[in-house]
Amino acid sequence: MAKRITFEGELQLGHLSMLAAASARELYVEELHRLAEKDERIVFVGADSGYSGAENKFREKYPDRMLPVGIAEQDQVGVAAGLALCGKIPYISGFGPFLALRTLDQVHTNVCYPNLPVRIVNTHSGLTSASGPTHYNIMDIAIMRTLPNMTFVIPSDANQCVKLIQKSVDHSGPMCIRIARGAEPLVYTEDYEYEIGKAIVAHEGNDVTVVAAGCTVAFAVSAANALEKEGIGVRVLDMHTIRPLDKEAIRTAIRETGRIITAEDHFVVNGLGSAVADLMADEGLTPKFKRLGIPNDAFPPLGDSYELYAHLGYDPEGIKKAIREILG
Repeated sequence: MAKRITFEGELQLGHLSMLAAASARELYVEELHRLAEKDERIVFVGADSGYSGAENKFREKYPDRMLPVGIAEQDQVGVAAGLALCGKIPYISGFGPFLALRTLDQVHTNVCYPNLPVRIVNTHSGLTSASGPTHYNIMDIAIMRTLPNMTFVIPSDANQCVKLIQKSVDHSGPMCIRIARGAEPLVYTEDYEYEIGKAIVAHEGNDVTVVAAGCTVAFAVSAANALEKEGIGVRVLDMHTIRPLDKEAIRTAIRETGRIITAEDHFVVNGLGSAVADLMADEGLTPKFKRLGIPNDAFPPLGDSYELYAHLGYDPEGIKKAIREILG
């Protein structure tokens, strides 16, 4: 868990001013396109009636390896499972809430039970669809992390998603990859080694640890940069892999900081925070602990994702507030 060089300064999310941003939805398909040139096992199964951007480029070059099934996500998973049984590495991409909820039976029985190398790219993560409760993808971690054989990964930015795609090709068993609808802040400013299942220290500190995943890594780094000027040392753990969880990184953070905050764009129940709480309960670990995310006592309202992050308290300002509270 060597320190990685991340962006300096603070994100101004209220003005949508991100220091640098990129779209994982575009970059991952571009990387898949490059990998497919050398690996004929890679196929793409879509569940939409149209193509755009990088997906269209993939279709044009590999028309026999781009399989559309229409708006029928259950069929998408079934086709991918059949391709995997034939020795292919299928990547399926679709609207997150439908891939997580509508296809659960097929993922459970056709993919996880036979332990097939199907890659489920779950888009529009968290609140990024900005399309209301029916289209928010806020239960996928809870569902996918409970399935036997499933690896569940949330890249912290688009460049990390590219690294993950490279590692995913030969990874054993099924995998779900959670990415946002559009561009998000880039976290890392230099190259680094990436390993599925190994957390990354995105910011050093010994007063409190923020365990984050996806967009909240950038939010936590922004908060850490601000509080560093006040003499508060915030460790940010980029917990990009929810399953298998890097338990040793959490144990070390508890031992060295004694205070843990989790931050996620998901219901606080059965998400990243619950995964960390499960470990602490199982091993009798008792740090000061707080979970940030979406309360599951009601569906979140319709709105812009960045406005909702602030409203629900896990934007950079919300994380700073939680850090000050846990420090007393």
